[in-house]
Amino acid sequence: MDLFHSMNMSTTGLTVNRLQMNVISSNLSNAQTTRTETGEPYRRRLLHLRTKAVEDFQSVLDGQIRDKDQETFFGVNVDKIDKDMTPFRKVYNPGHPHADKQGFVSMPNVNVMLEMANLVIAKRSYEANVTAMKTAKAMALKALEIGK
Repeated sequence: MDLFHSMNMSTTGLTVNRLQMNVISSNLSNAQTTRTETGEPYRRRLLHLRTKAVEDFQSVLDGQIRDKDQETFFGVNVDKIDKDMTPFRKVYNPGHPHADKQGFVSMPNVNVMLEMANLVIAKRSYEANVTAMKTAKAMALKALEIGK
């Protein structure tokens, strides 16, 4: 793997982390939304990731045997953004306009503490990818100085 592959991996990580922070921000901003356009409370969004690489070992092996300079790109991609189907929280609030006959309001299935923890993880992962990118850049610049 060369220097540019590591930069490409960091780039995909940065893109995914930014999107993950956007999804978490959406979840946090809608943590109290009791009605959406569908008529039900807001459902938490989940980001599903998958690796971005050659799928089977044989194709990698064949490529390495035939051509040493073959581009094999690794990284991460967003597979899909899905709704969390866990049940809604029921909160007793008979004065709420969306309360049922028993006085319970269906609240979104967003756990604010969990979302904040996920936000910290995504932020630190973003920072780690930035550091890896800066390190790769510094290594490339040092390698260019060798010829001087």
